[in-house]
Order: sequence, then structure tokens, then C-alpha cells
Amino acid sequence: MRSSCFACVVGLLLAASPVFGTSLYSQDFEVDSTASWTVNNGPSDAAANFFFDYSTVGIPAAPGGTGTRGMKLQANLNNGVFGGMSASPIGQSFTGNYTVEFDWWENWNGPFPGGGNGSTNMGTYGIGTAGATTQWPGGVQDSVWFAGTGDGGSAQDWRAYSSAAATGYLVASGVYAFPSQNNTNAYFATTFPARTAPAAQLALYAQQTGSTAVGSGGMAWHHVVIAKVGTTATWKIDNLLMATIDLTTVTLGGGDIFFGHSDVNVGSSTDPLRADLLFTLIDNVLVTPEPGSLLVLALGLLLRRR
Repeated sequence: MRSSCFACVVGLLLAASPVFGTSLYSQDFEVDSTASWTVNNGPSDAAANFFFDYSTVGIPAAPGGTGTRGMKLQANLNNGVFGGMSASPIGQSFTGNYTVEFDWWENWNGPFPGGGNGSTNMGTYGIGTAGATTQWPGGVQDSVWFAGTGDGGSAQDWRAYSSAAATGYLVASGVYAFPSQNNTNAYFATTFPARTAPAAQLALYAQQTGSTAVGSGGMAWHHVVIAKVGTTATWKIDNLLMATIDLTTVTLGGGDIFFGHSDVNVGSSTDPLRADLLFTLIDNVLVTPEPGSLLVLALGLLLRRR
């Protein structure tokens, strides 16, 4: 009987979704949560909307939830100063082993694949921050964080940062699962195929024509997972391993998470529709105990009952 019970529990845990057990934090933005977020702006202008109906710009509902409200983040829209911003949920501090997952969409102004004026921006997200300072490439890093451009317009389209790599890890650091950070590397081709703008967005904005570059992250919903297990943090997008960072090599400021948006250049876009089309979109944020930790807990309880 014990063996049968043991096998049943193990099987159930292994088959369980990430929401098994009590979630540590969740946010689907379907109710206005502006007051529960801290926004940290860099040296340039920035904007954050925590109750943004993204269907108004022709984006379909994120696959991880219901509704079409999300968090819209922008930076360096007007001032022409290299900058970025980040936002953290107030009063959150996660310890032990946990997983952060969410839906990510990077929107940018076309036409594709090259993009319109000033289209190369990055969506950013990370763990281990105190939530009190801006996490962006030109600032002081108190977290481990990751980023991707929407249009593939940078020599380094996929990036990781920390206190040990304030200007970004390079391929030679060994943290990445790929041999090149540029979207043109074959590692990204299957997970990030060429995309077109949603028909609803194209109907609203005639400039959103063409197809995105293969290997770039824009114009599609992606499921992002950051897992903190022991002294390791891993970053995956749509189950594709992107990077692994040894947390013993970095200094973290706290236990909060953040989401952000950064420009990669000094100048602001002059596209008259930049405020409508150039942004990071986050939806369906979920923080849960790392599934492996739940399995260990369950096994421990079974052994105690013996």
C-alpha cells in the first residue's frame, strides 16, 4: 500500500501544472493594479500602464490567461537619452526555490523586417532585486535579469545581466545556451520563426506590413520562465533554454521581481506612432514554488508517515 501511495503521489506531482500548491504571487492585470507596483525610471522619459487593453492595438489575448489587459512598458519615447525603466510589485520578496513565469509580447513599429525609425528596443525582466532602483543596461544592477529585442536590430538581440555583468554577459562568459547573441543564429530559428503583425493591428496601422526577421522575439506571445533553484537561475522562452547563471557569482539586492523596457540607442524614435506601437507587454505573471521543491516536500511527508 505504501509503495502504491508513493507511486501515485510521485506521478501526480510530476504531471502537475506549475500552479500545483499555493502560488506565491499572481497578477493577470484584469483589475487595475497600478497602486501595487513601484515604477523606477532611468535618465530618460518612461511610461507604464498596468491596466492596458492591448486589444485596442490589435493584439490577441495572451495564451496564459483570459482577457486582454496587461502591463505596457515604454522608455525613451521623446527625450533622446539612452535609458530604461523597470517596475516591481510592492511588498514582494521571494526566497528558496521558485519559478517566475509570464506571457511576453514585444511590439514595435514597422514596416518589417527592418522596422521603422528607432524600432530597436528591449523587453526586460529579472529576479533578486530590492525593487527600489532602475534595472537597465546603464544603471546599477542589483538583480539577475534578461532581455530580448523585438526587431532583431542589435548585434546582441538576446542578453543577460547581473552585478557581475553590468553591461551584459558576452558569449565568452559561458552563461548562454547559444553560440551567438544575434537573432541570425540558427539556435533561435525554430522557436522564433518569421511573423506578421496580427491582422487586427495591420488594419489599424497600415505601416505594420511585411514579416519579422527569423530569430527575433517581436510580434508574438512567448511563455517566459525564470527558475531559481539552489544557487542557479535559468531562463527559458517557449521551453528553449536561453541562459544559466551561477548565483554565487552575483550580488542580489533583495527578493523581488521586475519587468521593464529599455532603448538600446541614444536617440528616440521619431515615428509619429511610436507611443502606440513601441512597447513591452507583460501578462499573466505567476510565481510558484519550484516544482522539484514540491516533490521533495511530498516525499518527505510520505517518509514521515512511514
